[in-house]
Amino acid sequence: MTWISPADLFGKREVLAIESVFKSHPHGCLMILSATMDSPQGYTTLKPFLDRGYKVVSVTPDLPFLLKGTAGETWLEEIRSGKRDPGKISLAQNLSNLMRLAYLYKYGGVYLDTDMILLKSFKGLNNIIGAQTLDPSFTNWTRLNNAVLIFDKGHPLLLKFIEEFAHTFNGNVWGYNGPYLVSRVAARAAVEEYNNFTVMRPSAFYPVNWLEIEKFFKVPKTEKESKWVKVKLLQMQRSSYGLHLWNKFSRKFEIEQGSAMWRLVSDHCIICQIGSASSS
Repeated sequence: MTWISPADLFGKREVLAIESVFKSHPHGCLMILSATMDSPQGYTTLKPFLDRGYKVVSVTPDLPFLLKGTAGETWLEEIRSGKRDPGKISLAQNLSNLMRLAYLYKYGGVYLDTDMILLKSFKGLNNIIGAQTLDPSFTNWTRLNNAVLIFDKGHPLLLKFIEEFAHTFNGNVWGYNGPYLVSRVAARAAVEEYNNFTVMRPSAFYPVNWLEIEKFFKVPKTEKESKWVKVKLLQMQRSSYGLHLWNKFSRKFEIEQGSAMWRLVSDHCIICQIGSASSS
């Protein structure tokens, strides 16, 4: 995980994500790359997990070290020297996009956004990226997402991602250096018949799209809504490893008691102080 906001904004929603990680992987190790969470306040937030014996730590990332020997090293130097325009989008957001790629390339493992609720173990998944959308025939992916990345150390696709970031960086278009980037590179890799990775269908990590995520936070008010939620939960039980909450759109929503989110979180928590985990 990465966290680029102040530590006091690491709230209930993010804690729920951590709970779901350890519910599915009780013997796992979670590292949060964050200068703000690598602090007394961050330690206080994570202490309930540490007290229960879970392995979680916040570490201030050393980006020059992570990028050394890659195209990202030159990009970072140009940003720092003012030779490269960081653009209008938050530089921290784009650094988060780059940081996850660099860390996985150097060490391998699993990257998760802090708004990903895990539903089952990732055991057996290797060199994986998830599709966000499919074409009308539901056969081919049209957009990937970088909220979940599972890759071996030194995987060549990760290096291609880093090179694309450095060579085509655009700080003025949201997502250009994130989801759009991994989509561009993976599409080229498919044409080049480079297939040492697997694209999983949206049901794996993005079973509910950002336009419909509100329905999961609210108690169904009609029979039609209730049926939709029931079918979606059954589909997720069969084929989903996680649920992306699309915090950019859903942060304002309360988790209503009796809603689909309430049920999911209740089933995948370990501290289980659900309350009204919205923006706090």
